[in-house]
Amino acid sequence: MSASSLAGEAKPTFAAAPWRERAEEALIPPLVALLVALICGDLLILSYGQSPAAVYRMLLEGTWGNAYGFGQVLYKATTLAFTGLAVSFGLRAGLFNIGGESQLAAGGFAAALMGLVLPVGTPLVLALLICMVAAGAAGGVVGAVPAYLKTRFGAHEVIVTIMLNFIVLALLNWFIAGHLHVPETLHTPEIHAGVLPRLADIDSRFHGSAANLALIVAVLVATAVWFYLFRTRGGYDLRAVGLQPQAAEYGGISVNRVWMRALTFSGAIAGMGGINYVLGYKHYYEDGFASGAGFLGIAVALVGRNHPFGVIIAAFFFATLSQGGLAIHAFVPKQMMDVLQGVVIIAVATAVPEVRRILRSARRRSDA
Repeated sequence: MSASSLAGEAKPTFAAAPWRERAEEALIPPLVALLVALICGDLLILSYGQSPAAVYRMLLEGTWGNAYGFGQVLYKATTLAFTGLAVSFGLRAGLFNIGGESQLAAGGFAAALMGLVLPVGTPLVLALLICMVAAGAAGGVVGAVPAYLKTRFGAHEVIVTIMLNFIVLALLNWFIAGHLHVPETLHTPEIHAGVLPRLADIDSRFHGSAANLALIVAVLVATAVWFYLFRTRGGYDLRAVGLQPQAAEYGGISVNRVWMRALTFSGAIAGMGGINYVLGYKHYYEDGFASGAGFLGIAVALVGRNHPFGVIIAAFFFATLSQGGLAIHAFVPKQMMDVLQGVVIIAVATAVPEVRRILRSARRRSDA
């Protein structure tokens, strides 16, 4: 499946459709896909000789049913929201950013470095801003490399971003292991400034949970992405390029400039996700902390239909499955949640276009 076809799922609407039709196409196809995934999940659970109702009840009780589990869902959803937004931003321009893993890690490392460099007495708000800007800048630099290679030499962004994952992660591993690690570990010393408060500091019921105020930053970033995409000229240009680059170029839009901006911003968004672990949870950079989050962000973007607020909802869904796998381990293997995540992705990729085709066919028949 190409990036341009994925971007086409969320193309700009030039002729306003009735509100009801837009709502149907936005809500019914994903709901059908989730229903298909639930049926597959039921079959998997029954194959282990367990009751689907009992397993799903335990999953909900272990995630949304108690403060600690809900806090863990919030924590995992925060990172996935950043990587999902990064992927969806690129897809809107017709670009497939597979480099979320390295961009997330680079952002986390830059945030930790700033937290170590800043003096102890630095005001919290100033320190947070500096660390977040550093995280976004580091991710943006990593994202700008494939952008430059694509616009200058025509290199495909998928290949370049995949290779950059290995290069950037290896460089960070070398730097941490050789120059900036606590003895007998693969993490930096704890930061001196820029620590984000945890939810447990506000509400004691979240004690032990990793959830922190980076969640608010993720929501603000999602809102900013929505505003940029749908309320600015730059966002219109980006969506137009994602829909049809040749037509956009003919209309006076610089496609290369849009691609450069899209991948750079995409990397910056992913890089800012590093603050969730570094500033909000462990308060240091640890090698391998971003493992899996970048690639799962692709699934989050696709399930969220490349819409910023859809990505937030999808991030909560996948975070619930991830944390729920730990809650249901007594009944079925937690790897079943990984299988279910894959089923959800396949169901969305296949069922959503088919359901939309059926809806549009039914409307044409009713209008005839």
